[in-house]
Amino acid sequence: MKFLDLCKVYIRSGGGGNGCVSFRREKFIEFGGPDGGDGGNGGSVWAEAVEGLNTLIDFRYQQHFFAKNGTPGMGRQMTGANGDDIVLKVPVGTEIIEPDSDEGDEGTIIADLTEPGQRVLLARGGNGGFGNLHFKSSTNRAPSRANPGQPGIDRTIWLRLKLIADAGLLGLPNAGKSTFLAATSNARPKIADYPFTTLVPNLGVVGVDGREFVMADIPGLIEGASEGRGLGDRFLGHVERCAVLLHLVDGTAEHVAEDYQTIIDELEAYDEDLAAKTRITALNKIDAIAPEELEEKRAALEKASGGKVFLISAAAQKGVQDVLRALMAEIDADRITPVEAEPWQP
Repeated sequence: MKFLDLCKVYIRSGGGGNGCVSFRREKFIEFGGPDGGDGGNGGSVWAEAVEGLNTLIDFRYQQHFFAKNGTPGMGRQMTGANGDDIVLKVPVGTEIIEPDSDEGDEGTIIADLTEPGQRVLLARGGNGGFGNLHFKSSTNRAPSRANPGQPGIDRTIWLRLKLIADAGLLGLPNAGKSTFLAATSNARPKIADYPFTTLVPNLGVVGVDGREFVMADIPGLIEGASEGRGLGDRFLGHVERCAVLLHLVDGTAEHVAEDYQTIIDELEAYDEDLAAKTRITALNKIDAIAPEELEEKRAALEKASGGKVFLISAAAQKGVQDVLRALMAEIDADRITPVEAEPWQP
């Protein structure tokens, strides 16, 4: 399945049906009076988050969604039928954006669908017009006017998907992120010995000590990603919702501290909140490093990161469980909701 995380959609709600001007005309009934019915309401446009989707690829082939118009009213006090609503089914984690201009996806976030079954009204259908029966009164026994239905609403929106994951993987290209995901989950991302093997985000369910969490792997960042170099930083949005980030550093690189700082600089250039998110640092590919060199690189990386550095080899399954347990502990800490305090009473 192709991955798509950003698309433009054109929507329009249905217009209301017109009211009817009609008079009752039957044999032996001299003054039948008005009997024109109201028009039906137009259909509305909704968005709903559903399970089982992890891409917006369906909206590449259909970008226009128009709800049905309401049916006009008729004589004999018959109200027109309401137009059918239309529902845009989107993956969980989709943001709906009202663009500031037609040139880009920057604008106001009008909805963030983070739970399955969550719905939001995007465009309400127009109300049906009143028939002449509605205007009958003691002083106007035979009204000959009816209201037209209200028009529908035209709207252009952007859908932007941010995957829902508990932990996210960060690192330079070929840091071993895809290998780590494949070694710890049932995900099967592409793995090769050249940069930018991963072109789209991947999700995997990771198990540790009888428990599970979702991990996201995004394409590697390089220096200048915030300026559009490499694949840029457009995929960083998929780790914004994560409780913790796992920063993998290639242990076979010559300057591990500089590689670490490159990713941190790109995070800060993208979003300060993302840069401040809890991170766990791991030096990967330790099975390909001599013991003396390993200690030097570990010390350099600990100095650069200011914290503990895990030594792992995703390919050889060394030290992986310790990292997973550390990730699980951070996820548990993030899931804990503070208990509401009892109201103070004097």
